[in-house]
Amino acid sequence: MSAPTAVRPLRIGPYVSDTPVVLAPMAGITNAGFRRLCREQGSGFYVCEMITSRGLVEKNPLTFRMIAMDPDENPRSMQLYGVDPAAMGQAVRMIVERDLADHIDMNFGCPVPKVTRRGGGAALPYKRRLFERIVRAAVENAGRLPVTVKMRIGIDDEHHTYLNAGRVAVDAGAAAVALHARTAAQRYSGTADWAAIARLRDALPAEVPVLGNGDIFSAADALAMVAATGCDGVVVGRGCLGRPWLFADLEAAFAGRPLPAPPTLGQVAATLRRHAVLLQEHMGPDKGIRDVRKHIAWYLKGFPVGPELRRRLGLVCSIDELDELLAQLDVHEPFPADADGPRGRQGSPGRVVLPERWLDDPDDPAVPFGAELEHSGG
Repeated sequence: MSAPTAVRPLRIGPYVSDTPVVLAPMAGITNAGFRRLCREQGSGFYVCEMITSRGLVEKNPLTFRMIAMDPDENPRSMQLYGVDPAAMGQAVRMIVERDLADHIDMNFGCPVPKVTRRGGGAALPYKRRLFERIVRAAVENAGRLPVTVKMRIGIDDEHHTYLNAGRVAVDAGAAAVALHARTAAQRYSGTADWAAIARLRDALPAEVPVLGNGDIFSAADALAMVAATGCDGVVVGRGCLGRPWLFADLEAAFAGRPLPAPPTLGQVAATLRRHAVLLQEHMGPDKGIRDVRKHIAWYLKGFPVGPELRRRLGLVCSIDELDELLAQLDVHEPFPADADGPRGRQGSPGRVVLPERWLDDPDDPAVPFGAELEHSGG
């Protein structure tokens, strides 16, 4: 496997990564512990969980725990959600004044109902004037910090917004644009439409990076996306769940080197244990060990591990107990050939929940009543 010749290092503002890869923010996943685990594998941009502009401005304790960064993270990438230009501007000023991050990514791609019903996430770019004001408020208050935008194709097949939103974001000063090539109605189901990424790349100035997101489950998928779309890099989400070594594969693939050998079950177990330790360091012993439970099925996907051992691992309460259970695994078991492919949530397509009369006027710049989420993590 060799790297496509068109792929260059990814530049976002003053920050450059030789590997054109971004870890997508994932609620409950991309905390400081998981980001460190992934950063240890390969270079790229590693973005924290989404937080709300309101949560930041109001100094919500949960929000500040979610934006904890390791001292050696560089750049420190933070994703913000918001629907009010004033609140967004205030939040970005706080980030700058308190030196909380080096790069701000804006979420206009979240499809979950609690976000879209308030006009946020993937629903917001339909309101093109409001969208423009929010992006501009962030850019104008960011100073030297680069601001990037992540979005979806649109609300549904009747309401595509990505081409206009991409142009608006660039005109407002966005340093890069990422496209999850699904509509909000698709959620995480079906197949990503990579052709939309190619159309967005063609529609925007060549000097502005366009990043592709959707169905990157292996290094081969990443190279295929770049070759098919001409995008400047890839955004990896669900594909790295239980597979943080995917970032080592990606670094090798984009450099044109042979991929590392797939890990044995023993190596997977060692990575799982490392993940648990990092979560404990970040969250504390009790919460950290509880949090690792949700990752175990992803790590063990495809391996011949019996149901009783899986059940006990899913209830683990301490590192000592984790060590005892992992010692029962066959450390020489090779990585299963069928363990690649979709992982994490997929679900089914469905109607997008929107504020009342949301689709009546795309030029209405009004902020929806009660639109700002009270807490982060959506």
